[in-house]
Amino acid sequence: MAEVWLQRMTWEEVAQRIESGMRTVLLPIGSTEQHGPHLPVGTDTLLAIAIAEEAAKRTKALVTPPLWFGWSPHHMVLPGTITIRPEVLVELVYDVIESLSQHRLQYVILVNGHRIVNVSWLQLVGERAKRELGVSVSIFDPAFMSKDIVRTLDWGEVGHADEIESSQLWACYPELAKMDRAVDGPRHHGDLYHVDPALPGDTLCYVPSSPAEAEAAANESGGVSGEPSKASQEGGRRYHEHLVARLVQVIEHQAQAG
Repeated sequence: MAEVWLQRMTWEEVAQRIESGMRTVLLPIGSTEQHGPHLPVGTDTLLAIAIAEEAAKRTKALVTPPLWFGWSPHHMVLPGTITIRPEVLVELVYDVIESLSQHRLQYVILVNGHRIVNVSWLQLVGERAKRELGVSVSIFDPAFMSKDIVRTLDWGEVGHADEIESSQLWACYPELAKMDRAVDGPRHHGDLYHVDPALPGDTLCYVPSSPAEAEAAANESGGVSGEPSKASQEGGRRYHEHLVARLVQVIEHQAQAG
């Protein structure tokens, strides 16, 4: 099977792939932040890696080294979390895309593992790269790309370290899922606010929690919002396969459009 990770290839091997016609590159982007007592702090990035790697193997797209950091101020209340200012992230990812575009990798897919928190600054990167570099940029976000399947799995809405993330991590990295330590935590939203883009009804847009709000939530549930007690490896496999198949569709669509 052809290698997909840039960091494992020589420059000559990368050049050969480009000369063969491959123009698509995936950038897995996540975070390093607390994920309750049962999931590793690298969960978001690990899941972005798993999705990108499998889709690339099926399409022979290339994958850059992952970005392990995201915008996580609302999780700084618990140790292990690292947060990077959005303006720094914008410049970093733009420079990555600019470097790739100079080598004719013109179809860029940002595979986001950090859910809605990363989306706003990724949109800024994507718009700028399209305008200034003339590349095609898509943002692949699991919460937006799983609305067709998530309700069939008897899971609740998007939370944090919830049954959705727990199931996928358990399926992809069983050695890292400490499900015997999982505890459920309440999901907090009112009539005018929720995080999950799949829920019907009008809602205010997401704003990360204040330090006081984050501390109260951490004290209440150990950093969990949702019901990881409902997690299952089988559900995680179905969910993961759905996302991989959708990403393959995006890769193929970009190639055809180009």
